[in-house]
Amino acid sequence: MPRMKCLDLAGVTQHVIQRGNDRQACFFQETDYLRYLQDLREASLNYGCRLHAYVLMTNHVHLLVTPEAEGSVSRMMQAVGRRYVRYVNDSSGRTGTLWEGRYK
Repeated sequence: MPRMKCLDLAGVTQHVIQRGNDRQACFFQETDYLRYLQDLREASLNYGCRLHAYVLMTNHVHLLVTPEAEGSVSRMMQAVGRRYVRYVNDSSGRTGTLWEGRYK
């Protein structure tokens, strides 16, 4: 059965949460937080999402985002996930997923 699409409407502010897989850490040192924020900034500009606020916890993130177009949040989160997970896996010699499923 296909999974349900996330509600991602233009102009509607959303509280986005993404957790580390099995609630494990996704940020290991200060440079990881900075890298995530850099990737998030680039993706939000590229996909037309206004980022109002963020909280980066050790094992999850909270974002307050308003997309300019339908589907922008999904594309932004996908882009951030691809870049950041590759960075973490390469820098720590690990493989596999970092996040617990899709964002909510």
